[in-house]
Amino acid sequence: MNAQSRPDSKIGLLSVPSRTEIDREIAKYPPDRKRAAVMAALRIAQEQNGGWLPADLIEAVAEYLEMPAIAVHEVATFYTMYDLKPVGRHKVCVCTNISCLLNGSHRIMNHLETRLGIKPGETSAGGKFTLKEVECLGACGGAPMMMVDKTYHEHLTPEKVDEILDKLE
Repeated sequence: MNAQSRPDSKIGLLSVPSRTEIDREIAKYPPDRKRAAVMAALRIAQEQNGGWLPADLIEAVAEYLEMPAIAVHEVATFYTMYDLKPVGRHKVCVCTNISCLLNGSHRIMNHLETRLGIKPGETSAGGKFTLKEVECLGACGGAPMMMVDKTYHEHLTPEKVDEILDKLE
């Protein structure tokens, strides 16, 4: 009996297209190192689920990669790219690490809090935006910066933030 046919298996929570994509990630590593695909697998599962990872889906990833569930939970809770509760249609991640902080990310965060009416970790009424404070996003030369969905925006001012938000659905 394979893992997927067991009655308690959670692998079925991963869609067939998600499993296919995870298999492509696994193929990048030696056969005995499939666990190395854990971050990509979590990203794929999160995208499948509308941008967040419930515990059952994390456990499905663990089972699929033949890893202890706690190890996958540790990855999902350590990195800010993963969300463990529902998020808005647009995820706004503001870098507050040293380069961005020294270049005014606190001003950008304050502006976003006022504009969106939420604090970091919250989702706006109607579910349009989730605001997150994150560590380094690797764009220190463009500080202060934020990532909206998968797009980086650098050299931010409150006015530039408003222009970016105004273009979103």
